[in-house]
Amino acid sequence: MSNILIDRDAERATAGGLASTLVLALGTFAVGTDAFIVAGFLPSMARALHVSVGAAGQSVTVFAVAYAVLAPVLATATARLPRRALLAGALVVLGVANLASALAPDLPLLIASRVLAAAGAAVYTPGAGAVSAALVRPAKRARALAVVVGGLTVATAIGVPLGDLAGHWFGWRTALGLVAALSLVAAVGVCWIMPSLPGGPRVPLRARLALLRRPAVASVLPLTVLGMGASYTVYAYSVPALRGVGLPDGSMVLMLFLYGAGAVAGNLVAGYATDRWGPVRVLGGGYLAMAVSLAALGLVAATGVRSAAAARGRWCCCGARAPGRRLPRSSTASSPPRRRRLRSPSRSTPHRSTSGSAPAPPSAARPSARARP
Repeated sequence: MSNILIDRDAERATAGGLASTLVLALGTFAVGTDAFIVAGFLPSMARALHVSVGAAGQSVTVFAVAYAVLAPVLATATARLPRRALLAGALVVLGVANLASALAPDLPLLIASRVLAAAGAAVYTPGAGAVSAALVRPAKRARALAVVVGGLTVATAIGVPLGDLAGHWFGWRTALGLVAALSLVAAVGVCWIMPSLPGGPRVPLRARLALLRRPAVASVLPLTVLGMGASYTVYAYSVPALRGVGLPDGSMVLMLFLYGAGAVAGNLVAGYATDRWGPVRVLGGGYLAMAVSLAALGLVAATGVRSAAAARGRWCCCGARAPGRRLPRSSTASSPPRRRRLRSPSRSTPHRSTSGSAPAPPSAARPSARARP
């Protein structure tokens, strides 16, 4: 939704296009890590802030809603700004917001900082995609865009597990501080490597939103929202959900990595499969696989039949179906820094999220008092 003038000066800048594209991908990696990382330490964050897991999960919903609302508004407001200054500034905002989240003493300040982080992400992600296309020759624009957007997917596979590991050893506040540092490093890289590009003409907000009235968009958008909501709601509450099926705390980093690996594999396979069989069959098969996997996890949690290997396989399948990583709808949560052999129901029972998007999955709402050591 960003505008940019693709002129001859930009075409002559393609010699440094690859380096600039990689720096932009580092920025989207920071955005993706920030958006998903809360999934690994949501329970420990809730304990530190003295709120329920469901209440702490509202920080995820607030981020997603703020991102969706602010993206078109901020794209309109910042259309005329030079691209390099705009993208670097957005990453600085993201870094400051993560630092504020790391230092937040209570839930209201945490939620306020997540809104600020969403504003930075909403400016940076679409802007980085548009700039990447302007930095290379027309024949390589799709490839450059894939590299930049790939930063989000790689963040799910690598950034979130690494952030969860940092949270496990040093605490969730340190993990968010590391995301802040990564954002600021990416901002320095954008200022240093990316060439100067002008802003574009201002497109009114009404013209941007007019796309929603197109029949093709109106028919596809609700399905996309439902699919991504189903995927990312589960991911947001992944730690309590996986505890509900009997997986120990020490397996959470592996499970987050498997989800990310499934997402990367799914994205790679989906492109080839769509070219060969068309989008309807691919999306239908993907949604069916995700529905079966989530139903199986819910059944395991409800019946108490525990199988770590089966749970890992189903979880990886959920990740493989998760729609392309644009930005989480309601994803992010993380694992506590301490392992426990026994859990009391009051600590291990996640609450339902009262946020606007979607309730916590059935497996997350079950008490894990049955969990065997």
